[in-house]
Amino acid sequence: MDNKAKRPSNYVKIKCPKCKGSADLEADFSLVKCRDCNLEMTYGEYVKYVAHNDVTYTDILGDYAGSTEGQKSGTLDEWD
Repeated sequence: MDNKAKRPSNYVKIKCPKCKGSADLEADFSLVKCRDCNLEMTYGEYVKYVAHNDVTYTDILGDYAGSTEGQKSGTLDEWD
């Protein structure tokens, strides 16, 4: 099967964090798939991946950590 096969109709196009191409996000936010580099992960994994690997989005992690007042940012492993 060709990697450029027809995309499903119930998806949102997003930027692939791995190859920077176009990836598909399922309409129910359950799965992210990139047909160019074969990336496949849940949306939660996608958010973590982007937050950890793109400095533009590192503040996203704060939304899930609660109050960070008086705390250090910690290590990557501590966020998982």
